[in-house]
Amino acid sequence: MLLVEKEDGIAVVTLNRPEAMNAMSKAMRSELYKAMTALNDDPEVSVVILTGAGERAFTAGLDLKELGSDPKAMSAANAEGADENPVKAIESCKKPVIGAINGVAITGGFEVALACDVLIASENARFADTHARVGIMPGWGLSQKLSRLIGLYRAKELSLTGNFLDARTAAEWGLVNRVVPAGELMATARKLAADMATISVKTLSLYKRIIDEGFALPYGQSLAHEHKTSSAHNRTVTPEAVEARRAAIQTRARTQ
Repeated sequence: MLLVEKEDGIAVVTLNRPEAMNAMSKAMRSELYKAMTALNDDPEVSVVILTGAGERAFTAGLDLKELGSDPKAMSAANAEGADENPVKAIESCKKPVIGAINGVAITGGFEVALACDVLIASENARFADTHARVGIMPGWGLSQKLSRLIGLYRAKELSLTGNFLDARTAAEWGLVNRVVPAGELMATARKLAADMATISVKTLSLYKRIIDEGFALPYGQSLAHEHKTSSAHNRTVTPEAVEARRAAIQTRARTQ
């Protein structure tokens, strides 16, 4: 139900229940946590790509059949532990996570997409927050993240109707980085991951942390946080290290 491939510093994690629209059962959530933990600790991996099997769905979120048959399953929507909460499992990875959104990302699946650091969408991708239509409230961050990303009014439109948002509109609203033809999705995600992987994983992880922690703070506090963190790091960088990287940056600028 979960596939993991590693090559050239890039790990591809595939949610693999296409017959169930990659719905996240308890077993799948546990496997995702184990995979993200292992990749976070793997020195050979710099960047992770998360995608879904098939073209229909990235993930439809929590497995509604499981929810409807187990009285205790509903607690997963508010689970604190990363082994039950896929958003926390993804966010626990200190390395960049690129979401390659191949199909629909619905409700909890929408929340899983928002846990990624960058989103590349197939032209087949669509997003929907159907929490209200199911009669439940989001517990993995959607009600707070979405308005911060696309604005309060647009977020309310999506969440209070349960309507689908197509990939092109998602890009126009700033929800995804870009939209590509379905056949180019993984190649585009891999190219972006390869660009990131040319940077030291320690630097990638620190920069990701500064952005994420600062985003959660008021602006003035976030500037102070950046100053404190960067000052501590930059004191450890030698002139020789900067010079060694300067030539590589100039060469890359000429070839891009």
